[in-house]
Amino acid sequence: MDASGLPVERSITPYLIGLGLAVVLTAISFGLAATGALPRSTTLIVIAVAAVIQVLVHLRFFLHISFSTTPRENLIALAFAALLICIMLGGSFWIMFDLYHRMMA
Repeated sequence: MDASGLPVERSITPYLIGLGLAVVLTAISFGLAATGALPRSTTLIVIAVAAVIQVLVHLRFFLHISFSTTPRENLIALAFAALLICIMLGGSFWIMFDLYHRMMA
């Protein structure tokens, strides 16, 4: 709703652009994993970069979060959520690698 309380019309174009970018990034990742066209380390790097870009695409085109117009509180909440996700992933990998080394010893 705008300042006068009337609903704001949204165009479908940004959603289609976001969908197209998401499909292309997903296809690149699946294609590289399925074909083995690149060395393993290069494939992992390309997939990680595509994943980060896809997160940014989703934030921008579907959640309408831009770093210039979004209120500071929303950006802080988003940064905190990202920090928590990194801590959970890091802890999970730490536990899995530790268990792997203990089982192999």
